[in-house]
Amino acid sequence: MKERPHRLFKFSRKEPGPMTTTLDLPSRTGAEAIAPRARRPPRRVGYALIACGLALLPWLFVLATGLPSTTTASHWSVAWVGLDALEALCLITTGLLTLRRDPRHALVATATAMLLVVDAWFDTTTATQDSDFVTALAMAVGAELPLAALCTVLAVRALPRAAP
Repeated sequence: MKERPHRLFKFSRKEPGPMTTTLDLPSRTGAEAIAPRARRPPRRVGYALIACGLALLPWLFVLATGLPSTTTASHWSVAWVGLDALEALCLITTGLLTLRRDPRHALVATATAMLLVVDAWFDTTTATQDSDFVTALAMAVGAELPLAALCTVLAVRALPRAAP
């Protein structure tokens, strides 16, 4: 028996009179309902990203040897407030999506983890005095890096499991 192709719209006439139209969407079950199969990016995208990463390696040498050891930033407080505001927004969003068991929590958790690691890195490397460094290190070890680890675990656990 040949299977009929699925029709998106069904036309029916319940009584004599105008024809009614209903939308008939195919039902999805299991993992397909949560995340429909995405198109794979072309392999050249992967190669392009690798090439960009490799091209940055000589640039790191230029930066390491050419940048001054100290500098003055005119919008220093705006940069730090902006970074911490993004962290707060991402932590709240990750928490809300996790509570709702929304699979998109993995994306936000990944971004949150990266922001927290970047914050810990810049806090400790830009501390000016010994007391500032101790405070930055305490924040990194006591708050930022553990939260980044938690967000990473949330993101990794959301990955699909391979069949045995």
